[in-house]
Amino acid sequence: MRVRLQAIVLTLVAALVFGLGIPLALSVAASVQLDLFLDRLTDTSRFASLAQRPLVENRPDLIEDELRRYTEVYNVPVVIVDQDGEAVVSALGGPGAAARINLKDVAIASHIQAALAGRRSEPGPLLMPWNTEPLVLAEPILIDGEVRGAVITLSSTERARTELLWWWLLIAAGAVLAFGFALVIAVPVVRWILRPVRRLDEATGELVAAVVSGRKVQRVGETGGPPELRQLERSFDRMAASVDEALSAQRAFVADASHQLRNPLTALKIRLGNLDGHVDDDLAAADLEAAVVDARRLNQILDELLSLARAEASGGELVPVALDEVVGARVADWTVVGRTRDISLTASGLGGGLRVLTPARGLEVVLDALLDNALKFTEPGTEVRVTVTETDGKVDIAVRDHGPGLREDELERAADRFWRSTSHQNVPGSGLGLAIVTEIMARSDGSLRLGSPAGGGLEVTVTLPIVSP
Repeated sequence: MRVRLQAIVLTLVAALVFGLGIPLALSVAASVQLDLFLDRLTDTSRFASLAQRPLVENRPDLIEDELRRYTEVYNVPVVIVDQDGEAVVSALGGPGAAARINLKDVAIASHIQAALAGRRSEPGPLLMPWNTEPLVLAEPILIDGEVRGAVITLSSTERARTELLWWWLLIAAGAVLAFGFALVIAVPVVRWILRPVRRLDEATGELVAAVVSGRKVQRVGETGGPPELRQLERSFDRMAASVDEALSAQRAFVADASHQLRNPLTALKIRLGNLDGHVDDDLAAADLEAAVVDARRLNQILDELLSLARAEASGGELVPVALDEVVGARVADWTVVGRTRDISLTASGLGGGLRVLTPARGLEVVLDALLDNALKFTEPGTEVRVTVTETDGKVDIAVRDHGPGLREDELERAADRFWRSTSHQNVPGSGLGLAIVTEIMARSDGSLRLGSPAGGGLEVTVTLPIVSP
């Protein structure tokens, strides 16, 4: 944005410089041309007055000396013609004359015809430095109101064009200086204007990261710039404070509610346990067993809500974790559970000495959630396989089971909170396990994906970036 704004400012400055410079250059050209025209017109008109007597008396010698001196001093050839266009007196100068008058030249002949018709000379096209055509002036000689001849002067425009060129160079230098000055001023001004915008952009990214990671939302503060943008910074800070307070209240509510419910729930489980053996009625015994199951399930939900709240409030603090050690330990612990269900656990790809960054005990929580789900849904007599694969600076940890798996349309929703497949309603669970894994992956700059491998079952893969030892 800074580059675009600077380009806009410089484009406007360039348009202003050219908009003023070009008319000024043309005005200077017209002024130089007019000075030359008036100077030569004055001389030509004077010669037209002086030529009246020589033409009437037919004595060209009366004006020859005047014309010759003028041509020698100013290097401007002069010719006097009669009313038939024939030369009467001429002073063409020596070999160093700037130009010679050829009466048969089309341009000169047209000027002579105009003068003999009684028309006065005009400046002609605007003088340009590259236009080398001489200035031709023809003034009628009037005697008793009748045109009796004409005076023609042919002036070189070299000196005027040189003067004009210097003026144009001066204007161009001024334009370059003005553009450079505008550039020097525009860069810091644009930076000053965009400083709040840049800080707001950074703060927006930090706000998103803080919301995802659970960190405290940073304030922008006033960083200078226009008053309107400073007001926007203050508005952003108020919004960020509101978001921070709302998120903190939400996390505190989940954690507090889960924690406060544990005590009465524990007491309820104890009382239900105390009733075991004291209920004789078969229907009441069935209700008691169902109540115990529901209390156990509610206790599990509260435990996972607490885990989710801790994951959200972890603050994004990451610690390096030895992958082989954690994976090996969790597989060993869950192998005991698998044996009770006639399910074997195997791990492959270990031994690489890889390290990853996760929240404290985050990788243990992830593996526990994935292995718990795998053992929960895998049929007895099968296996759950944990595979570690290193690829392009990242490591994939895949947990594959041989359970019923999920349909394609269910794979996208499996990580939603409290979502459970309709085919798994009879299996104990809260639907929060993969949601907790997703939260921890987001804080670890990792990802989670689910797939249906060949042979059935479900394969859940978490990907984490590898850190240097």
